[in-house]
Amino acid sequence: MNRDQAHALMLEHTPSVSLQRHMLNVEAAMRWYARHWHEDEETYAVTGLLHDFDYEQHPQEHPAWGVAYLREHTDTAPEILDAIMGHATYTGVPRETRLARTLFAVDELTGLVQAAALIRPDREVRGVELSSLKKRFRNRAFAAGVNRDEVTQGAAELGVDLDQHLDNVLRALQEAAGSPEAPESVKGS
Repeated sequence: MNRDQAHALMLEHTPSVSLQRHMLNVEAAMRWYARHWHEDEETYAVTGLLHDFDYEQHPQEHPAWGVAYLREHTDTAPEILDAIMGHATYTGVPRETRLARTLFAVDELTGLVQAAALIRPDREVRGVELSSLKKRFRNRAFAAGVNRDEVTQGAAELGVDLDQHLDNVLRALQEAAGSPEAPESVKGS
C-alpha cells in the first residue's frame, strides 16, 4: 500500500469533505513527525490517510471494519493496521510502536488546529499562532468534540512536552498548507 493507493481508497470510502480534510491533516502531521524522527514518511502518510477511512460508512464497527477490509483487500503493513486499531482507545489495542503513538497523539489535535483556523477571517491555518492555539486548547467549550485528555495522553505517550506537541502539529499543518502541491482541503485547513 502506497500513499496514492491509500488516498484513492480514502476518497472511495469517504464522501464527506470534512472527514477527508481531517485525514489529510492527520497525514500532514504524521509526515512531519516521520521527518522529525527520521522514520519512513510513506508509512506514516498511509497510516494518517487510512485511520478513519471506514468511519463514515461503518461508525459502529470503526476501526475494526476498516482493518479487516485492509487485511482482506490490500497489502497494508501489519504495523499500520495495529496503529489504526490503537488510535481508538475503546479497542483496547496497545500502542506499542512510535507509529501507533504518533497517530494517537496527532489525531484529535489536528481537529483543534483546523477549528482554530476556521474561526479566522481568512480561514487559513498559516495565520494561527501558537499562543492562540494554547488558549483554545484550555477552553474546553471551543471545538468541544476534541478530546483534550487524549491530546495530553498522546503527547505523554510520545514523550513530547504538550506545548511542544501543539507547536509541532501546528507547524506541520502550516507547512503542508504552504506547499504548492497541497490539496485545497489542507491549504484552507
